[in-house]
Amino acid sequence: MTTNDDERYAVRLGDRLRRVRQQQGLSLHDVEARSSGELKASVVGAYERGERAVSITRLHRMADFYRVPVAELLPVPGVAANIATEAAPELVIDLVALEARRDAEPALARYAEAIQSRRGDYNGRVLTVRAADLEMLAAILAASPDELRSRLAATGIVR
Repeated sequence: MTTNDDERYAVRLGDRLRRVRQQQGLSLHDVEARSSGELKASVVGAYERGERAVSITRLHRMADFYRVPVAELLPVPGVAANIATEAAPELVIDLVALEARRDAEPALARYAEAIQSRRGDYNGRVLTVRAADLEMLAAILAASPDELRSRLAATGIVR
């Protein structure tokens, strides 16, 4: 790996760390407080920005703190981060509303669970359905993506 590769990897790792922290609704200061100062806000922030290297020991400690497998914090090799695409979600499912309507939307509930499992999404309150997932889900439910979006909006399942 070259220095540029190392820097890109550090930024991608930082993006993963930030995403997991934010999915859990934690600020950097929350992390410091809840870890009794073991994980300093300034240091975690530097990891998230890719400005500081994370040791294996510290990565394991952070995974334990966030209650996720270490593998969920590591970037996938060969997959470039596309923050612009991820920042513009196609559809956001309210998982609490979906659970309340599980009997009316069993296929959607199962599909949402599969997406969560595949992504390792530990948020538990909302699920962003990407364009490819939305197209597949629409096909399964015999609707166009726009029809599905409208149907789910009418039931209060999407935000």
